[in-house]
Amino acid sequence: MGRLKLHWQMLIAILSAVLVGLWAGQDSVLLGIHLYDVFDFIGTLFLNALKMIIVPLVMSSIIAGVAGLGGSDNLGRLSVKTIAFYLSTSLFSITVGLLLVNLLTPGVIDGEAAGSRLNLSAPEAVAEQLAQVDGRGAGDITAVFLRMVPPNIIKAASDGQMLGLIFFSLLFGVFMTRITREYSQTMLSFWNGVYETMMQVTLFIMKFAPLGVFGLVAKTVSATGFAAFQPLLIFFCTVALGLAIHTFITLSLMLRLAGINPLRHYRAMLPAMLTAFSTASSSGTLPVTIECVEKNAGVSNRTSAFVLPLGATINMDGTALYECVAAMFIAQAYGLELSFATQFIVVLVALLTSIGVAGIPAASLVAITVILGVIGLPLEGIGMLLVTDRILDMMRTAVNVFSDSCGAVVIARSEGEHGVLT
Repeated sequence: MGRLKLHWQMLIAILSAVLVGLWAGQDSVLLGIHLYDVFDFIGTLFLNALKMIIVPLVMSSIIAGVAGLGGSDNLGRLSVKTIAFYLSTSLFSITVGLLLVNLLTPGVIDGEAAGSRLNLSAPEAVAEQLAQVDGRGAGDITAVFLRMVPPNIIKAASDGQMLGLIFFSLLFGVFMTRITREYSQTMLSFWNGVYETMMQVTLFIMKFAPLGVFGLVAKTVSATGFAAFQPLLIFFCTVALGLAIHTFITLSLMLRLAGINPLRHYRAMLPAMLTAFSTASSSGTLPVTIECVEKNAGVSNRTSAFVLPLGATINMDGTALYECVAAMFIAQAYGLELSFATQFIVVLVALLTSIGVAGIPAASLVAITVILGVIGLPLEGIGMLLVTDRILDMMRTAVNVFSDSCGAVVIARSEGEHGVLT
């Protein structure tokens, strides 16, 4: 395994995990130890290792990247390009999802609403999870912007509030260039040193990525198998098809228009996409994304250090598509026909909530409650989404990460970087 490239090691680990997970199930015992607990331990240990380095890596990369841009004109130009690209791709992904869900109507079976067949009443098994997201409403959208300015940056970092951490790092990097040169150069050397150190730690952790991926995937498969997809097969296929169209058509066209070879970029980002698929965490995958974009795609640290951490927080193409399809699916299952105006609200709210969704597994369930609350649908509809959420979460996270990488290479080309894939 050590002689194979990382993405082949991870691909073998995923396939092996599927087979072992199906064989083991959730109750298998070996030498008195539950195999499910072993899978959970291995996967959690790897995920914790990735989460451990997120805060220092994000802070050092943004601060060093912003300070390295030099003047405020460069920063302003890069910010406009980055935000414009991410908003565009998110809007494209939501549009794809909206078209597919109206075309395939997964919530309608044989011309009738599927609510009765799907048993929309929330089962006891998911009552606790639903209670955690109950009471959400449109006011939560404003909370996204309030989280940009946390009252306590240390607490925001410990709580994983990446939006506030990124905003603080941006401010720190900008004003670090405005102090006297003696101090600014010292600070820049310090943060560059932190960044380089964290990248070395990342490389060390990634040596164990195949084992971590095996544990995470085996745990999921042993708990759910494939039978969980049967009641929601059309919904699952609708989301999967939308994610595929956005990844292989929409983003591919954007790469091609920027003069970048899509096939070469897919190969360059394969380790990051496999990591995202197995961890279902775009923030947790950030170290791998940075490594792939810089080493495999040829993007400079100057660009990637700014674009990628920002994308891991505000650019959630797969999540936005999923939120839109899920809300429309629940409406169809209840027998409701949403007007064009209501569907436009779904698109708008999906775009806004996807910006503030935390880059952790299942975080989009909270965002979906906001959409349901805005259009007046009961929250119990989320209960049936939990059946397929984990696998779809893995898929949409991979799309989120790939879209971030597309933004990095496209913006790098627009900045005149010649080492980027062609």
